Amino acid sequence: MEMTAEEFQEKFGIVGTSPAMKEVIATIMKVAPTDVTVLINGESGVGKEIVARAIHGASARSARSVVAVNCGAIPEGILESELFGHQRGAFTGAVETRKGYFEIADGGTLFLDEIGDMPLPLQVKLLRVIETGEYMRVGSSATQTSDVRVIAASNKSLEDEVAKGFFRQDLYFRLRSVNLYIPPLRERREDIPIFIEKFSHEFCERNKIVFGGFSRESIEILSGLEWPGNVRELRNLVESVIVLERGNHVDAAAIEKYLPKSGAFYSGEPTSRFLPVRVDKTPEESERELILRALWEIKNDIVDLKSFFQADRPERKLALPVPQYVPGPHEEAEDSSDGKELNLEEMEKYLIQSAIKKFHGNKRMAAQALGISMRSLYRKLQQYKLKDV
Repeated sequence: MEMTAEEFQEKFGIVGTSPAMKEVIATIMKVAPTDVTVLINGESGVGKEIVARAIHGASARSARSVVAVNCGAIPEGILESELFGHQRGAFTGAVETRKGYFEIADGGTLFLDEIGDMPLPLQVKLLRVIETGEYMRVGSSATQTSDVRVIAASNKSLEDEVAKGFFRQDLYFRLRSVNLYIPPLRERREDIPIFIEKFSHEFCERNKIVFGGFSRESIEILSGLEWPGNVRELRNLVESVIVLERGNHVDAAAIEKYLPKSGAFYSGEPTSRFLPVRVDKTPEESERELILRALWEIKNDIVDLKSFFQADRPERKLALPVPQYVPGPHEEAEDSSDGKELNLEEMEKYLIQSAIKKFHGNKRMAAQALGISMRSLYRKLQQYKLKDV
């Protein structure tokens, strides 16, 4: 009986329910039982090795070894010896005959990570062993054979490397019999909460830590980050937070201490009609000005809409709440129809509540629409006690 996609993910530790990952899983399940060469593309930290091991684990070679080699981490001068082995006396320091990775992985799978960093002369020999299964140890004239399935991975575009002359076109075509693209975290944000739960559970179980968990708001904040280091970076942050917070419950205020200072938010400070603001203000003053500008835009839109309806049907009144605007330091205040004193806090609360309601509780989209960061939005929610919005 064949495994379902969910069972496959559970068995091999591949996380994700996003459409992009579902497509990746479907492709893996199709190619794994075959011996076809696979090329895995994706940024550093997306989990290319996990995918490679899943392909091996679901193949007919699963009883044999899977050997992982980082081609970019091994000095160019010894990479050939590492892959194909060497004879005793082949070079200074070769005091004994040594097996290479192709020989060690015989009958199994060889995962060549960062293959785009492999030097051109060695690419010729790699192409030969993939096509014929034959190679020679360094310092030997005897032909060796190896039955190995090759899975390669790169965080570079090998097509671009071919165009630049840094990678052989024939090897590229041979490797990409099946091309798998693993999307970065920022392209599958719905998977981030799943990763957070998985990493928290595994780390606490491994280290016997009782952890209060991450709040919904803190997870929403983490889901709004760009994550240039992808899954690897997310794992490191989750583990650091659990240790440094001593297993306590992590809310939005606590998670702020661990966020990057580079402004790497997906929805933070977007370009909008409300920018620029004066740079000689404090962050709080700048945020308040952004909110007031947004509020002024909303008021103008409502007034225009109200005027349109009343001009079309004089007897009809448009019952819409019109927020009042607090003028800037160089603006004159408008007359208030009800004579009440303007209250900035009420106006900010009104705008924040309206934005969150408009986007059906999605705070990331609300923050983006308001022109403020997720961090600022949660600070305002705490300030105005709007946690139930």
